[in-house]
Amino acid sequence: MEKNPIEVDLVYLWVNGNDPQWQAKYNAFIGKTTKDLSLNCKGRYADNDELKYSLRSISLYAPWVHKIFIVTDNQIPEWLDTTNPKIQIVDHKDIMPEESLPCFNSSLIEHFLYKIPGLAEHFLFSNDDMYLNKPVTPIDFFTSEGLPIIRLTRKPLRKIRWFIRENILKKPLKNHRKMIDHSTRIVEKLYGIYYTGLPHHNIDAYLKSDYQKGVEVTLRDECAANNKNHLRSNGDIHRSVLSYLSLAEKRGVRRYVNGKESFYVNIQKKKDYQKLEENYPLFFCMNDSEDATDDDRKTAKEFLEKKFPQKSEFEK
Repeated sequence: MEKNPIEVDLVYLWVNGNDPQWQAKYNAFIGKTTKDLSLNCKGRYADNDELKYSLRSISLYAPWVHKIFIVTDNQIPEWLDTTNPKIQIVDHKDIMPEESLPCFNSSLIEHFLYKIPGLAEHFLFSNDDMYLNKPVTPIDFFTSEGLPIIRLTRKPLRKIRWFIRENILKKPLKNHRKMIDHSTRIVEKLYGIYYTGLPHHNIDAYLKSDYQKGVEVTLRDECAANNKNHLRSNGDIHRSVLSYLSLAEKRGVRRYVNGKESFYVNIQKKKDYQKLEENYPLFFCMNDSEDATDDDRKTAKEFLEKKFPQKSEFEK
């Protein structure tokens, strides 16, 4: 097999919200706040073995990945073979400042990914509910010059539409959209460019040095202001800000995608499963949310088991 020209690592965030110890820590924390529970619902923390199936997709379609880092809060998946040399568990306290702990906010955790010890310059980031559906190579994520390919979905009138929605129709944006809008406006203020394309909500590519520069230099004050957002907040800065920065600084290459390349499944919507099969995309995401039930989660797991039935090298 031909050696890859660059080493590419993969980073996951993972939490087992079914763990009684984690639940006790979380419940003790939210007992002190009046945060909107829809921002921090069960679907954000429930473990439905998504990571196991995501790793099966990586083993099947991207065996060239160099190392896989799993960022957790003092947890290890019980099925994970931690003796595999490609796997490394990274605890929140290893990369995050004391003021940010405990942290139940994935958007904040993501600010510190570049601090993972031993992380390669070229790395991919994935949530545990994101999957490959076809074979990929490093050139699906990085150009021949080594710059990240930044996948966005087209939303040409987003700035106007969202302004009308919030300011005229008086319909507030949901948390995820608020974060994206906040992040886009930060880059607009710095560079005079408002990127209307939305993140494709799947595996993304980054350069560690640019990631670090974005958090520690370019957006130092903005990111530091988020360091005590232990729970999801409407003031959070989404990691997409770093992709928008890369585009503005010509350190990344934009690629618009649609559902035939990157498909988003809401697990409570049965029609999405059919559309996924019809589109046969390169990537897909199985999104859990406050709208999903335990029956929906059962259906999603059965689907993933059927799609990825073979144990990977990362399982005991």
